Amino acid sequence: MLRYTVLRLGIFAGCFLALWGLVYVGALPRGLGDSNLLWVLVLSVVVSAPLSFVLLRGQRDEMSAEIAEKVDRAKGRLAENRSREDAS
Repeated sequence: MLRYTVLRLGIFAGCFLALWGLVYVGALPRGLGDSNLLWVLVLSVVVSAPLSFVLLRGQRDEMSAEIAEKVDRAKGRLAENRSREDAS
């Protein structure tokens, strides 16, 4: 899960830097007044979300399989504990 989070933050940071550069050179409009940083942050979130969805599909599938495996083990332990309590 840590790997997925770091990769997702990396994609966001890359988008932020790229968009900041585009705003700096004038290829993208600046925000209103002093809202330039907020504009770039919001635009970075909007751009990085679909990129993360597509580029990190494999990592997301691996992470969900690991989580499902842990949940299944926990359910198995819970059922085992319940059966022990019922036998007592």
